[in-house]
Formats: sequence, structure tokens, C-alpha cells
Amino acid sequence: MSNIELAFLMMAALLVLMSIRIPIALAMLACGAAGYSMIGGVPALLEYLGTAPVSKFSTYDLSVVPLFLLMGELATRSGITAELFKTCNTWIGRQRGGIAMAAVAGCAAFGAICGSSLATASTMGKVALPEMKRLNYSGSLAAGALAAGGTLGILIPPSMVLIIFAVLTEQNISKMFIAAFIPGFLAAGGYILAIAIYVRIYPNAGPRGEKTTLAQKIKSTKDVWHITTIFLIVLGGIYMGIFTPTEAASVGVILTAILAVTHGKMRLDGLLVCLMRTAVSAAMIFFIVLGADLFSVFIALSRLPDLGVELIQNSGLSAYTILVLMLLTYLVMGCFLDSLAMILLTIPIYFPMIMAMDFGIPTADVGIWFGILALIVVEVGLITPPVGMNVFIIKSFDDSLKLKECFKGVIPFLLSDFVRVALLIIFPSITLGLVHLIG
Repeated sequence: MSNIELAFLMMAALLVLMSIRIPIALAMLACGAAGYSMIGGVPALLEYLGTAPVSKFSTYDLSVVPLFLLMGELATRSGITAELFKTCNTWIGRQRGGIAMAAVAGCAAFGAICGSSLATASTMGKVALPEMKRLNYSGSLAAGALAAGGTLGILIPPSMVLIIFAVLTEQNISKMFIAAFIPGFLAAGGYILAIAIYVRIYPNAGPRGEKTTLAQKIKSTKDVWHITTIFLIVLGGIYMGIFTPTEAASVGVILTAILAVTHGKMRLDGLLVCLMRTAVSAAMIFFIVLGADLFSVFIALSRLPDLGVELIQNSGLSAYTILVLMLLTYLVMGCFLDSLAMILLTIPIYFPMIMAMDFGIPTADVGIWFGILALIVVEVGLITPPVGMNVFIIKSFDDSLKLKECFKGVIPFLLSDFVRVALLIIFPSITLGLVHLIG
């Protein structure tokens, strides 16, 4: 068996293991170890395992992971979700479909502190879904808006998947955060526009909310000043070069902890729960990183990426055509894999191929640009059938929602995503402009 055939065999084995619910970290570690030992021998594998984990986990960049995870846990327990939704609803809830728009805006604001798509969808769904039901919003629009809004947590910095991508591909985390800023808020704007068009076609789907006065709007805005302050200090500090991402995360943890204690009335038992959940999540992510690193090394040893580069160079297809085909595979994989699994499985193969192609932009920019595109398409997988984790989370809050109805509701938001991806492919400057301006 050739090394290329072995690589395909191990990739197939990896998919099989994941399909039978073997944890992705263990599956990647097992397949990577088996492939590595068959190419380089068991002694070489043992030597790698003796040094690589220490080298990988002593990387300064990875220290940002538990800090942002803890920040997200504290933000979730601080009770700020309700206030974010209330403020957004006060300003735009009076419009037709306004409460759904407020939920999307609240998801964007919460995602800028939390960094987790599933947590964003879960916390905002608990707050916004009952309000939309009270005003007789259609189940499709309510579920679609909340599920799609939740995906903003994975794109608007800080984002755990974005950090993992940066670490695996040796990209600058600060630049990745900066590059994600405009696409993230384009996503929020696109979702709000999708709601506006939807309720214009189906007026009864999103009735108007209650009218509010200017005084109520100003008061609600004052109620979230602390959240705005944390956002400006953490992300503003990164974008302005005041903090590294790790330093910004440390400051964010302290500020969010103060907010959780003073505002969310969190006590010692709550803090211990946050620390325990952070430890479990960080350990899981680090184990995944170790498995992905070993699997990536095996793929590199098999020379499968080199073969891919050679095939691309001889295919006669343009770089943009190949990029689109790669992104389409993410949509297919999103039907049965989660976001992190898709990134970990494809990056060892796709990234070297992308870096070898000419897109008419500097090579240093290609990795950042592709990372944001991949993250967006992976984000779409969170709301596409039949998996659509965000959709299942929203449905779990209301048994009366039918799954078919929920997936029907995400269609306008998927169309918005497709338009956004097309714009980012055609105009890379949308992603890279802020990076060049600040960097």
C-alpha cells in the first residue's frame, strides 16, 4: 500500500470512528498514530509523542483558549443576555419583525464577549423565544432568527474555532480577529436584512412589538454600559495593539468576573462551576489539538498535500474555482460533522494547497482570508440540515416547534450567508482591509 492510499484509508477510518460517536480527539489520535507508525515506524512515533505534546502545549498562543472560555462562562452566568436583548428590543422592536432583529443584534453583542456559537444560541434563545411566542411570531421565523443569530458567536471575535485555526496554521491570532470583525458584522446586518425582507413578504410572521419612548431607549442603553465597556477594552485593545490576545483575555476575565459578581450576583459556588466547566472544555480542546497535530503530521508524511498541489497545478482550473469547490465540501460535511471537526479534518490537506495557489493577493494575506471564508462556511453548517446543532438547541426550548418548520425558517439566513460568502470571495479587501489599516 502506498502512502497516499494509506492517507485515504486513515481518513476513511477517521470518518467511521466519528460516525460511531468516538470522540474526535481520540479518533484523530488513533488514526494519526496508526498512519505515522506505518510510515515512520513505532520508534519514530514514540519519539514524537515524547516531545510534541510539551512543545505544542507550551505555546504562548494556546494560553488564550482557557481565558476566553472562562470569560464566556462568566458572561453566561452574569445574566447580561436579557439586558442585551431588552436594549436591542427597545430600539428596534417596534418595527415589523423587530424582535427577531433585536435577537440577532443581541446575539452579535453577546458573541463579542462569549465566543461560542452554541452558548450564544442557547442563552439568547431562552430570553428571546418566549417574547416572540407572546407576540405570535411564526415558529419558522423565531427559530430561524435565533439559530442563525447564534452562529455569530463563532465568527465575531473572540472565537474558539478561529483561535484553533490560527494555532494549527501558525497565523497571527490578532490579525485573524481583526479580519473577522467586518465579515462578522456583515453577517449580523445580512441577517437583519433577511428578516426585513421576510416580514415584508409574510407580514403576519413578525408582528410589531410594543412602542417605546426615547427616555426608555436611553435608559435601556445605560443599562448595558458595562457590557459595552468590556467589549471596547478587550477587542479595542487588541485592534489598537495595546494588548496581545492573551493579555486582552486576562483583562476580559477580570472585568467579566466583576460584572458577574456585582450584576449577576454570582457567589463562590458559581465561580467554582465556571472554573470547572472551563477546565473541562479547555482539556477537551487541548486533547483535540494534540490529536489534530498528530494527524496533520501523518498527512504531511504521506505527501497527500503535495499530491493535491500537483493535481491543482495540472488541472487547468483557476484558483478561485478550486477555492469554491473546497468551500462546497464544507457544506456537504456540515450535514454530518460539527464545525471543529470540519476544520481539523480538512486543514492539513486544504491549507497547503491554498497557500500554493495564486489569488492575486500577497501570500501572507491568503491564509487569513481563507481562514475567515472557511470559518463562515463552517458556521453555515450549524444551521443546515440534517445536523444543524443550533437549530436543535432552539427547538429544545419549545416542544411545539416542528423540526421541519425550524429548518424552513433558516432558509432566508442561508441565502444571506451565500451572498456574503460570494462578496468576500470576489472582494478580499472586505476581509483584509482592516488588517492592512490597523496592522
